Amino acid sequence: MAILPIIWAPDPVLKTKCKPVEAVDDEVRRLVDDMLATMYAAPGVGLAAPQIGVEKRVIVVDVAGKDEKPQPIALINPEITWASEDTQVYEEGCLSLPEMYADVERPARVKVRYLDRGGARQEIEGDGLLAVCLQHEIDHIDGVLFVDRISALKRNMIMKKMVKAKKLRSREQAA
Repeated sequence: MAILPIIWAPDPVLKTKCKPVEAVDDEVRRLVDDMLATMYAAPGVGLAAPQIGVEKRVIVVDVAGKDEKPQPIALINPEITWASEDTQVYEEGCLSLPEMYADVERPARVKVRYLDRGGARQEIEGDGLLAVCLQHEIDHIDGVLFVDRISALKRNMIMKKMVKAKKLRSREQAA
């Protein structure tokens, strides 16, 4: 398992609608393993393939608490099949927008159909943090960032900070 660099916004790959996975094979399972290692190292509770530069419909999540055993879930070609009408507001962050947070309103519960790492069709229902995480990561594979779901004023402020942070990181890496 490799820990891969996470792409920071703004970057065109983060705005790309990803392609479905044709077959769950060893390459896809290796991608899942690398994504989990990268997510845990960050640390984060979710990661989507475009965040590491791969334009495939693959996400990983683990919302287990710090004192709980890890409960990783790999979702290949995930799709939301149902969302509740009631909503919740949750302060979201993103590994591609480090240290940037904003309140985002989303459906409180969702059902998601997906393929697991063995290629079997599965369905998961989530509420609370799991619902937020699933929706956030599925947004990523559709080219949507959490900042696209907040006011233009807040989004512009965050993206200006990200441009500065990205320039600083580039300078530091070059030094």
